[in-house]
Parts: sequence; C-alpha cells; structure tokens
Amino acid sequence: MKNKQQSELGTKSIKKLLFSMAVPAITAQIINLLYNMVDRMYIGHIPDVGATALTGVGVTMPIIMVISAFAALVSMGGAPRSSIMMGKGDKDTAEKILGNCTTALVLISIILTVVVLLFGENMLMAFGASQNTFKYALDYLKIYAYGTLFVQLALGLNAFITAQGFAKTSMLTVLVGAILNIILDPIFIFGFNMGVKGAALATIISQGVSALWVIKFLTGDKTFLKIKRKYLKIDFKVLLPCIALGLAPFIMQSTESILAVSFNTSLLKHGGDLSVGAMTILSSVMQFSMLPLVGLTQGATPIISFNYGSGNGTRVKEAFLLLLKASLSYSIGLWAIAMFFPQVFAGIFSKEAELIDITIKAMRIYMAASLLFGIQVSCQQTFIALGKAKVSVFLAVLRKIILLIPLIYILPLFLENKVNAVFLAEPIADMIAVTITGIMFATQFKRVLKKLETERESNAMAC
Repeated sequence: MKNKQQSELGTKSIKKLLFSMAVPAITAQIINLLYNMVDRMYIGHIPDVGATALTGVGVTMPIIMVISAFAALVSMGGAPRSSIMMGKGDKDTAEKILGNCTTALVLISIILTVVVLLFGENMLMAFGASQNTFKYALDYLKIYAYGTLFVQLALGLNAFITAQGFAKTSMLTVLVGAILNIILDPIFIFGFNMGVKGAALATIISQGVSALWVIKFLTGDKTFLKIKRKYLKIDFKVLLPCIALGLAPFIMQSTESILAVSFNTSLLKHGGDLSVGAMTILSSVMQFSMLPLVGLTQGATPIISFNYGSGNGTRVKEAFLLLLKASLSYSIGLWAIAMFFPQVFAGIFSKEAELIDITIKAMRIYMAASLLFGIQVSCQQTFIALGKAKVSVFLAVLRKIILLIPLIYILPLFLENKVNAVFLAEPIADMIAVTITGIMFATQFKRVLKKLETERESNAMAC
C-alpha cells in the first residue's frame, strides 16, 4: 500500500507537485551554501591568523568536494532507481536499493577515512598548501576525516527521503545541521580557543546530528521505505546499476576542483592575480546562481522517476516540460542580468575598481551562453531520473573533460587576447554540450515515451 506521498507523486497536479518539491530543495541548497559561508567567516576572524587559517582551510576544499562526490556516486543513482521501483509497486526492490546503498556509504566512508588519514599531507601539498597554510589545512582535514561517515550518511541517505516525496523533511536535515554548526562554530573556535580544529569539530558534530536525523526517519513509522537489516547485505545486481547511474553526478562534482585549477593556472599565466580574482568572483556567482536549477531538478527527479516506473508517460512528459520551462525561464533571466547588469554581481564581492572592471568584462564573455543552462540541466537530470546511466555519464564527461578543460588551454593559442580566450572556453563548451545533449535527449525521450505507451497498451489488452 502506498502512503500519501507515493499517491501524490502519481496523481497530484504536476505544477503543484513540482512547486512543493522544488521549494524545499532550493531552500536546502541555499541554507547549505550560507552556512558554509558563515563557517568561513568565523575562521577568517580568528585573531592574528584568520587570513592564513582561512587560506589553509580553502586548500582542503577540493578533498572535501571529492568526499561529498562519493556520497553522490551512491545516492544520486540509488535514489532515482528506488523511485522507479516505487512507481512499479515493487517496494521490496526499492528497500533493497536503500539497504545496499546504506552499506555502500558506510564502506566508502571507512575507505575514505583511512585514505585521508594516511595520505592527507601529500594531498594538501598537491593542492597548493604552503609552508604557512599547511598546519591549518592539516588540522582541519584530520578532524574532518573522522566525520566522513556522518557526511556520507547525511548527504547520501537524505536523497532517499526526497525520493519518496518528503521534500520538507529532506530540507530539515540540512537546516538542523546548519543551525547547529552556526551555534557550535564560535563556541569551539573562540570559546574553547580551538581555532580551525574547532571549526572542523563543529562541522562533524553537525553532520553527525544530521545523519542521526536521517537514520531515525528512515527507520521510523513515517517513511514508506525503511532501512532493514535483511537488505544491508551487498547484492551487486542491486548496487552496481545504482553506482553506474550515480557516475554522472559523481563526475560533475569531483571534477570541479580540476576545473578550478585549470582556469586559475591558465589565467595566472596570461593575466595575473587580477584575472584569477575575477575568476573567483565568477565561480562564486555561478555556484550561487545555479542553486535554484539544482533545486528544481532535485524536486522534479522523484516525480519523473516514480511516474516512469508506473508507466505513466503522460505525466513523465508533463513533468519534464514543466521542469524545462521553469529552468529555461530562470537561466534566461540570469543571463539577462549578467549581460546588462554585471556590476550587480561584481560589486557584491569587491570594491576595488580595477577588479570590478575586469570582472564585468569577463562576466559578459564567461556567461554568454548561460541562458542555455536550463536546457542542459533539465535534459541531463531527466536522463538520470529515467535511469539512463550510459548517456548520463557521457554527458557529464562531455562538457567538462572533453570540451571545457582542453578549450581553456587551446583557445589562448589562437586568440590574441589570451585572458578573454580562457573565459571564452566556457560559452563555447556550453553551446556544443547543449546542442549534443538536446539532440540526444530528443531522440531518446521519444523512444522512452513510445515504449511506455506500448507497454500500457499491452497491459490494457491483457486485462
């Protein structure tokens, strides 16, 4: 028997459903970003060493991003597959997926903890820690490593709450951790005089509480899918398809640090520190402005997956088209602000006239194709929602690894203005990626809808 959330995924108005799912998801994204910013603000205000400590913690970010990406590897493939199984009415398989993914998250956490503790120093040196910042980076990373299990469970299992339609509960998971972290930060950093160690301790305690919140919910009475002991044993027939589907979000998240290094090294070579500063502002704007798109896709994924599993092609199509319209409307609005009022963004991050001037010029190049983001994000996430692992992985690799990173280094060889050439890599990669994604989606989505229609007609004839 399906609970209220499951019934609504298959029957409630798509518009109302997407709104009710997307708003908490967007809110959770913003909360998460804001509390990370507050965390860094506290560190930056540590007496005498704040700036150095903040830089040191910044060096750990690529490693932390990879740790988070492993949670996505398991959950962002497992959660859509569990929604598809719920749509098919196969609760047992959906719970097997949840159980297998829970065990996988625990095993990955153990491996990551050991790797970071053993090789963390070498990793930090590779990511640019200096003699001055190394101590702070290592102090933060060592304590954070011990909380890897909490991070994996909080991030990974929360996706299974959203997959069932409990968007508000999923948002509260983030909110509980964020509020606790903001409260504990000043207590540990300044009250106990622990510095960056205090910031790391506050983070892992907060993530630990979030993890307990998630586990309590997924073993309680309100959830449709429960974590059950009998499904915790790894079954590779269940787990491997989840991992395959999760490869796309894993690649997208884990390559962010590589992309940042590529942009910064190329810009430093051709334009110096100001160009790197402009890129820092642009990446910050991009990160924040993408949150609504991420929230929209997170809200739409359970709707598309559930109705795909239940064989309702009409609702799958309606959900995708609404997601596309909403995402495209947002990305066009974002593009318009970036093109006509770039100073709005640039002025938030700096008051230095020269840096603002460079940033304004760079933004008009860098975000020239940002109006297409809505198409790219909607199609790519829908592939994941439909369980199309191979296509999802290809598209994830295409934009960043095949197109963008090579273009960052190739374009300056052919264009006179080397700095503009680096920034130009972004819109060129976007346009090519969107074109290929759109063509692939148009052909494959038609096949999916046709298949669902054929199956529905066969079932009707059988009845």
